[in-house]
Amino acid sequence: MHILIIIQGKYGQRIVQKLRLNGPKNWKIESWTAPLRLPPIIDDPEKFLPQKLPQTDLLLSLGESTGVAELIPEIAKMSHAKAVIAPIDNRDNLLPGLKNQIKEELKKLGIDSTFPLPFCSLTQRASDNEYIREFAQYFGRPKLTIISKQGKIQNITLEREAPCGSTRFVAKKLIGLKVEEAEEKAGLFHQYYPCLASPKVDREFGDSILHRATDITMRVIRLALT
Repeated sequence: MHILIIIQGKYGQRIVQKLRLNGPKNWKIESWTAPLRLPPIIDDPEKFLPQKLPQTDLLLSLGESTGVAELIPEIAKMSHAKAVIAPIDNRDNLLPGLKNQIKEELKKLGIDSTFPLPFCSLTQRASDNEYIREFAQYFGRPKLTIISKQGKIQNITLEREAPCGSTRFVAKKLIGLKVEEAEEKAGLFHQYYPCLASPKVDREFGDSILHRATDITMRVIRLALT
């Protein structure tokens, strides 16, 4: 699978690094760095885009401004993308109205899309698209197998992990701990990483995206231990 990733700063750079390090070896991952400063509303996308972009199967948008989000449909069209994943780890970068607008524009272009909130909530159920499903087989909502002995965690196998690398970090920290304290410690270690999700309270669900991501990690550990 060929993946083109839009990045703008450290948030995207970290995820690109983790995907290249931990993803399948047959994935071809390329990135395009968007300008750091973009207007919130873009009337003429061509002013900010390169003349050419590589053709891709999956476009992954990891921009850090609404300006990058506005460029998604044009980039998807230029790169002949068959699918788009635009995670929402910070609501300020992709507001609900803009998300709906982008989704509708992509639909008109015949391009499937999904907007996981946060990125580590993505599962294969998010889409029937083969490229989104292939990505979500390896990255998204973590899935673990935990082996314990005499009440302590001996080994953790990652079947699917968070794209930012936090799952590997948490898993290593849990080795040797008592089973009964693993869930609570996982939540603590998740925030030590640190998580890339926003700590701001989200108006839509009355909690922070960071807290939602932490809850996902804790539930995953709880499920793996039952």
